[in-house]
Amino acid sequence: MSKFKVLVSDKMSSKGIDVFADYDDVDVDVKVGMSPEELLAVIGEYDGLAIRSATKVTAEVIAAAGRLKVVGRAGIGVDNVDIPAATVRGVVVMNTPKGNTITTAEHTVSMMLALSRNIPQATSSMKSGKWEKSRFMGKELFNKTLGVVGLGNIGAIVADRAQGLKMKVIAFDPFISEERAANMDIELVSLEDLFRRADYISVHTPMTKDTRHMINRESFALMKDSVRIINCARGGIIKEDDLYEALRDGQVSGAAFDVFEEEPPAADHPLFTLDNFICTPHLGASTDEAQVNVAVAIAEQIADYLSDGTIVNALNVPGVSAEVLKVTGPYLTLAEKMGRFYTQLCSDNNCGLSEVRIEYKGKVTDHDTEPITTSLLKGLLTPMVGDLVNFVNAPSIAKERGISLVEAKSEEAGNFSSMISLIGKNGSDEYSISGALFGKTEPRIVKINQFELEAIPDGHLLVIYAHDRPGVIGSIGSYLGENKINIGRMQFGREGVGGMSLSLVQIDGSIEAAVVSGLAVLPNIVSVKEIYL
Repeated sequence: MSKFKVLVSDKMSSKGIDVFADYDDVDVDVKVGMSPEELLAVIGEYDGLAIRSATKVTAEVIAAAGRLKVVGRAGIGVDNVDIPAATVRGVVVMNTPKGNTITTAEHTVSMMLALSRNIPQATSSMKSGKWEKSRFMGKELFNKTLGVVGLGNIGAIVADRAQGLKMKVIAFDPFISEERAANMDIELVSLEDLFRRADYISVHTPMTKDTRHMINRESFALMKDSVRIINCARGGIIKEDDLYEALRDGQVSGAAFDVFEEEPPAADHPLFTLDNFICTPHLGASTDEAQVNVAVAIAEQIADYLSDGTIVNALNVPGVSAEVLKVTGPYLTLAEKMGRFYTQLCSDNNCGLSEVRIEYKGKVTDHDTEPITTSLLKGLLTPMVGDLVNFVNAPSIAKERGISLVEAKSEEAGNFSSMISLIGKNGSDEYSISGALFGKTEPRIVKINQFELEAIPDGHLLVIYAHDRPGVIGSIGSYLGENKINIGRMQFGREGVGGMSLSLVQIDGSIEAAVVSGLAVLPNIVSVKEIYL
């Protein structure tokens, strides 16, 4: 019997590589440091590929990998894998979402302490032969207020450790319930309130279009001039040019970074010239324990999948058989897009979901809806927690965030053969979105709250609420044309003549924030939101 072959193309703990020896039907080759051309030349020989962050699994690599069945990332982030290309070719993409949580949280606390007590600067001073005791006066963490931006797994651990240091913890996370935060003894606040009140600010959000440069010049103007900022999450969440100015001018007391917008950063990066800035070269996950954990986990996941089809921590396919996937695949796509759409649409408001109700109507109820529900939850949670969520852990992450799940089924689907509805609740507030399949395979959003429409949930979308007045649609088209934004398609729904209207405008690419702001102030426009699916 021929064996499955796995290629390990990045440096990985030997304990992880040793795992493959426990499987009689799996062989492993370790070839670290290959060029893209070398990888292309050999990838066709392998059924599995184990990577960290160095190997780039591009569409070209996947096209050349005729035998490839699974790509496993030892770690969380999969920015180096073309997931859509892998999905089209039927290649499962896996990661190890919890292997680095403790070590990254501990690194954050270490950075906060080092920043408070000037440890790197004092070490450098002493090594140069100086004894500058009075120069490096520090600050205590005791009784200070830590503002945590993002209460996911890592943010929650940082909050817990800070509470152990007798710090008061406040947090901004629009996607966590008040009850969940209260159980953690954390006060939920708005982002602006966090900026005003915190003595320390630690960032723990994924990198999305909504979080890119979310902390910037305007944010620093709201903060105490004694504030200290830590980023061990993703580079680019804090606008580095604006931070440089704030640190230089004393608007911010200090900052500690483990991540940068461009890695490695340029040697002449302006932040490196400042004494009140300390940094490490993306060491959040770099502990012996974490490296062993993720290497062992990904080796077991890859080998289990090749040996018996067990799917764990998959980012692009639920744990169902190929036969079931063929039938339910279009529903999975629809459900995930609905979830992504919902979360992005309400991200500017309080999306601290306390309950998610999913209603299945019509022929979809003939199928097992559990993987469809999981797909919807994955879509709903991805904009909140990024690569941490997958088809396996989405239900548990929802539970951890205090979101209760309710399902209902009905044979009657109105004008559609099947329909799926998502109703999110936060206290007495409720928001809903419904979707259906056209031609049995094409996903459509058919209702948003009271507005009925038929919109393709794909690409860049502008969601525009407006008063239903003559000329509104024309003004939208004219304004976008003046700003060289091309409209691919546009769908429209309204309450009634002269009431509120909702337009979904698909555009050919991303749109600058200034253009969105300009669109929002046109006559009769109530709000504008950009969404990317």
